[in-house]
Amino acid sequence: MPPPAAQALSPSSTNPARVAGMPAGLVVLVLALLLGIQPITTDLYLPALPVLTASLGAQMAHAQLTLSALLLAFGSSQLVFGPLSDRFGRRPVLLWGLGGYVLASIGSALAPSIEVLIVWRTLQGAAMGSAVMAARAIVRDLYPPAEGARVMSRALTGLGVIACLCAPIGGLVSDLFGWRFALLVPTLFGAATLALIAFRFNETLPARNPDALRFATLAGTWAMVLRNPTFLAFSALTTAAYGLLFTFLASSSFVFIQVLGLTKTQYGLVMLWNSLAYIAGTFICRRWLARHGVRGSVARAGVLTLAGGTAMGALSLAGVQSVAAIVGPLTLMMLAHGVHQPCGQSGAVGPFPQAAGAASALNGFIMMLAAFGIGGWLGARMDGTVMPLTLGMWFWSACIALVAWTLVRRHGEAHGH
Repeated sequence: MPPPAAQALSPSSTNPARVAGMPAGLVVLVLALLLGIQPITTDLYLPALPVLTASLGAQMAHAQLTLSALLLAFGSSQLVFGPLSDRFGRRPVLLWGLGGYVLASIGSALAPSIEVLIVWRTLQGAAMGSAVMAARAIVRDLYPPAEGARVMSRALTGLGVIACLCAPIGGLVSDLFGWRFALLVPTLFGAATLALIAFRFNETLPARNPDALRFATLAGTWAMVLRNPTFLAFSALTTAAYGLLFTFLASSSFVFIQVLGLTKTQYGLVMLWNSLAYIAGTFICRRWLARHGVRGSVARAGVLTLAGGTAMGALSLAGVQSVAAIVGPLTLMMLAHGVHQPCGQSGAVGPFPQAAGAASALNGFIMMLAAFGIGGWLGARMDGTVMPLTLGMWFWSACIALVAWTLVRRHGEAHGH
């Protein structure tokens, strides 16, 4: 086995879809479902969150924990699932992880109290880590970095379609049947994804690493990944981009429903528009990648992000508190998000063809650690105004632009552009 440094530089040299024995369309479908499990788990119950909070007699800070604790477990579990998948393969980790996800989803829907719900949601987040980590690692198993960004963009278009449906379905199911049924929908999605993996998905890991779980190997791999400037640049990008998105997700249902007076159905339509903008962004991403490469695409998207964030923050500081004052600027930020996430996620694992699981896990952990901190900050600062949402998103838009124009521009070359 080559040393870590040699592993990081070894190129992909095979046609992935044929080697894996799967048509390219099936690979994209699998990736879209594995990545889509995240919005299914985080977005679908958001319209029901205020009702859920009242029904269980919970405080807003505890309600926020149903999301932020899930995401902390989601990030942490990837540190375990990543090396496990490098050792045993992506398929067995997915089968066990998705099985656990289905069980935790059932437990969440039946939870008798907010405390029990937080426990089940934490377990659900931990299991969800197997799916998203494996998706990013599978892209690196099958595709060289430049092609990986395009494939990831196609898969994230599928994620956008899934996210489009989440809030409207969540609002509708919650209105018709109650919030517990909204928490039960992820069970069906998880079971369907588990069946697809069990019956149609072939292992993609070219060669298992028998030493992947040894502490010395694991520590050496993580150190190698964390020292890599390309990994750090793209992880900073994905973390700032997810920080912006999570600030919106964690506060939007309270802001739009309780502060701005929208119904759950109207809020679902806002989320639908949000997802449509994101899908459009993934199409822009593929177009820009062909013309400008990864660094050029990310830099251009940084302009959109900062313009949207500045407009949103400035309007709220001027006292404009309306749906349009948030959704208009948000559209620009979500268009850019459709560029930042595929480029960032594929870029972070790009230098590590033989340690894609570990690199994907570290990237995911850093993103979710930031989300957990944001959740705690928001839970203590939701004050009945739009300001925590608007000023928080303005802050993250500035971080994204800074990273896009400095770190990614300087260190993105190793990504193949």
